Amino acid sequence: MKYENMAISVSQLNNYIKEKFENDEYLENILVKGEISNFKNHYTGHMYFTLKDENSLIKCIMFKGYAQRLDFMPKDGMKVFIVRECLSL
Repeated sequence: MKYENMAISVSQLNNYIKEKFENDEYLENILVKGEISNFKNHYTGHMYFTLKDENSLIKCIMFKGYAQRLDFMPKDGMKVFIVRECLSL
């Protein structure tokens, strides 16, 4: 079996994940708590960081438009709550 016949495109994967978030009431209004690590405030205005707990981690990005609305500067070790804001993508 050829890998080309088995593989999906990046766009297909992104669309699949997007549909999961849009059609799942739990994921639509999710609030996640964790600790920031590996924080990077990029020159473009985007913020990159890892959100972790004792057992797992999620790599995250906060785009410039959202980062500009913060009233604090994130730092490594900071305990935070992250809200998924519903967007039209």
